[in-house]
Amino acid sequence: MAIEFEVSTVIPAEPQVVYHAWLDSAQHGAMTGGEAQVSDQVGATFTAWDGYISGKNLELDPGRRILQSWRTVEFAEYEADSLVEVTLTPYGKHTRLILRHSNLPEHGSIYEQGWIDNYFEPMLQYFAG
Repeated sequence: MAIEFEVSTVIPAEPQVVYHAWLDSAQHGAMTGGEAQVSDQVGATFTAWDGYISGKNLELDPGRRILQSWRTVEFAEYEADSLVEVTLTPYGKHTRLILRHSNLPEHGSIYEQGWIDNYFEPMLQYFAG
């Protein structure tokens, strides 16, 4: 049975700024601490966290939404890619970021805390900079 969860945070930057940083290799790496090769083009593949994460941009709504196929090196060959949907909405001068992660294999529950520890907390520091 596939696992899914949702996590959210408020980032001290406007949605367009957060969107651009997520899809820019240098900024993605700087805000997470791991090397990233990302793109702002639908259909483009990406890697993050020094190659630990890989996937493809499926749908992009600039400044509002990112939908990506997503997997880590811990996924078995036979396991399908999961889906990561990031929605960005204005929250005053900040951004409410909601991340829904779905279609995860049984071991996928570990990624819920991983998003908080390896993305949300470093992003808060990066944008508070």
